[in-house]
Amino acid sequence: MFFDIDKDLAEIAEAAQKKAAESFERIEKTAEFNGMKVLKAFIDNKVSESCLKGTNGYGYGDIGRETLDKVYAQAFGAEDALVRHNFINGTHTLSTALFGVLRPGDRMLSLTGKPYDTLEEVIGIRGEGHGSLKDFGVIYDECPLLESGMPDLEEISKRAAGAKVGYIQRSRGYSLRPSFNIETIEKMINAARKSSPDIIIMVDNCYGEFCEEREPTQVGADLIMGSLIKNPGGGIASTGGYICGKKELVELCADRLTCIGMGKEAGCTLSQSREMFLGFFLAPQAVEAALKTSVFACALFELLGFKTFPKSDEPRTDIIASICLENEERLTAFCEGIQSGSPVDSFCLPEAWDMPGYESKVIMAAGAFTMGASIELSADAPIREPYAVWLQGGLTYPAGKAGVLFAAQRLLNKKLIELDEKMKGMN
Repeated sequence: MFFDIDKDLAEIAEAAQKKAAESFERIEKTAEFNGMKVLKAFIDNKVSESCLKGTNGYGYGDIGRETLDKVYAQAFGAEDALVRHNFINGTHTLSTALFGVLRPGDRMLSLTGKPYDTLEEVIGIRGEGHGSLKDFGVIYDECPLLESGMPDLEEISKRAAGAKVGYIQRSRGYSLRPSFNIETIEKMINAARKSSPDIIIMVDNCYGEFCEEREPTQVGADLIMGSLIKNPGGGIASTGGYICGKKELVELCADRLTCIGMGKEAGCTLSQSREMFLGFFLAPQAVEAALKTSVFACALFELLGFKTFPKSDEPRTDIIASICLENEERLTAFCEGIQSGSPVDSFCLPEAWDMPGYESKVIMAAGAFTMGASIELSADAPIREPYAVWLQGGLTYPAGKAGVLFAAQRLLNKKLIELDEKMKGMN
């Protein structure tokens, strides 16, 4: 062993890996399917060396930009796509899509309860407005989730009548509710269209790409959006986002990102094309590593006596796992451990701070090659109850496993956990 990991903890880790074997096999099959799907999209759309070279200035006639849109659209089962390096993050991408589609007087209905923290100010349900959707006259409504954390299909069907947009957040955000798999997303879409056949279904697909064999656009979603420094960038893309879906809606979003009359036809790619192509090609395998890291982390911390969401043996629909650490001391120590096991900035100590867009202070461990890249091993949490940490990423499984072990070792070193006798010698 290269690192100073307690012998008993290492044995528990081996037991956790054995516990995860069935889940690993399922993840590997999905990754192989998605890898072939992406390869076919590259071949069918004739990706060439010239596609990898960027343009400058206006970017007119950028063959790489146009081909990458086609590759994303085919792989995600959509009519069209808008893949651009100048989306600064996932929230910017989501915001562009919402402002692109919604107009004053329209009603936006969240089908999955309260949205992720950073979107609250975009919508106008927190903060002072300053150009929010509410400020522009868009009406916001939401369908609360059931006590189980699952969507209320009956309530969705009732409230969808008259709504312009039905908005679905696939991942759990900073909550302990389930992330929604493709089957559940399809049920939500069908429920909304019972009373509103023309409702535009938009899905925040962040963290979910390539976790299953299908994407939301393949079960009726009109638009999906995400970040390239999460799953689809494969750990290679250094910035960017994507919007995929129906052609006329993608065009509206492109007009919002650039300007009316230019849409998708302008915007240089600079030196980003190769990164975005290569990252998307590698994405299914990067997601495989992240999912294995997530399953292993849940298996290990279940054996250590903690609750995890989802449980280690549950099928995954995104790369995020929540581990309930029960108090701020454990939460902080866990993040310190993840940081110390990172390939970049391992010597730094993460501290909670007032991160832009969040209501509570947030602690974030992210020793990454790309700042904020959630496909790389990271852990973050708001400093508030239930003091759960949200773990995601892992570009390779060995490095991801090591990072999780560093987190557990940190808790052990600080005497914030104990290895009781029944845990020892598990292997």
